Amino acid sequence: MQDETSAPAPPPAAPLPLPLKAGDTTPERPWPVRHLAPKVADYVARMPPVWVEGQVLNVRRWNSLLFLTLRDTDLDMSLSVTLPAVAAMSLGERFTDGAHVVVHARPQYQVKKGSLGFAADRVRLVGLGELLARIEHLKGVLAAEGLFDESRKRPLPFLPAVVGLVCAQQGDAEHDVVSNARARWPAVQFEIRRVTVQGPSAVPEVSAAVAELDADPRVEVIVVARGGGSFEDLLPFSNETLVRAAAACRTPLVSAIGHHMDAPLLDLVADLRASTPTDAAKRVVPDVTEERALIVQARSRTRAAVTHRLAREESGLANLRSRPVLARPATLVDPHEDTLHRLTGRGRTVLDAALAQAATATARLAGQVRALSPAATLERGYAVVQRADGAVVRSPDDVAPGDRLRLRVAAGELAADVAP
Repeated sequence: MQDETSAPAPPPAAPLPLPLKAGDTTPERPWPVRHLAPKVADYVARMPPVWVEGQVLNVRRWNSLLFLTLRDTDLDMSLSVTLPAVAAMSLGERFTDGAHVVVHARPQYQVKKGSLGFAADRVRLVGLGELLARIEHLKGVLAAEGLFDESRKRPLPFLPAVVGLVCAQQGDAEHDVVSNARARWPAVQFEIRRVTVQGPSAVPEVSAAVAELDADPRVEVIVVARGGGSFEDLLPFSNETLVRAAAACRTPLVSAIGHHMDAPLLDLVADLRASTPTDAAKRVVPDVTEERALIVQARSRTRAAVTHRLAREESGLANLRSRPVLARPATLVDPHEDTLHRLTGRGRTVLDAALAQAATATARLAGQVRALSPAATLERGYAVVQRADGAVVRSPDDVAPGDRLRLRVAAGELAADVAP
């Protein structure tokens, strides 16, 4: 029995009301899933229907509905779509995996699964003409950016040691490139990346393979090869993402898609377009047989040119040696030697005559000088009288009695005094 003295238990607390807005929720006052899911469904239900383009995958039928995946051709993204089977009846067998379509669908949120899907009511195929128009528009955009300019094209290396090859996981393209290249140059090595070359996975896989080979410093040229296919199969090689990835590649790139009717845009941005994988093998490596033949031919031409040059120089040397001037080099000097002797004799004669004439003139002038010299007068008995200060006495009045005089005669000097 309960003790009558004990207090009664308090009543349970009333639950707090849920927040009205998502911004009012807190860790203590959250929204339960049962409350949030209908709100999301109601929000999605207010979205208008939209036309969506993509590639059809995993089509399956259940009763009167078609369930399919609509996948983006550029990125690895997809949507789940339901479609009444009657809406696709007009497309017949063309509505299958890989088809490019646009659907008119309204988004739906599955409350129990918490997933988003689309309920479509109309579908139409993307026609070939529309695809071509889109490719032509993209071609114009990329051309305006200069991605197709010839100035961007890089020459292929003459003899690459390692060739990067992007090809299908199964197919003849790999065999055609490798076997033909090694038949031409057995020493060539390959770095092969096997990828999906059609369908939604082609663009990301081929782009990643090109980027990986471009980052390998051993790879000197990259070949993207595929053995042709329908226009729809080759659409990934006109995809903008793949074309820009090829344009960003620093290693010379060869496009060998093997489609003659319509060139994919990859052909335009590549540094070299090969018509087939076999043609690509012939472009990236030289033929060892042809190169050997060219070497032999070049050696023969060099030998013939050197032999001809030696023969010509030998003939010219023989002609020079047969000339008199080279047979007897003194022939050039002899006339000048005679002239030199003649001029030397003439110069000696003229000089002797001039010296004789000058000697005669000198003797005559010497006699004249001698005759006019004061010394000659003194030799005849004359004397020069000078006073003590050196002045010449020319008159008796120039001296006084008792002056000391100096008498210069031919043989010497005498002293005398003037008589009083």
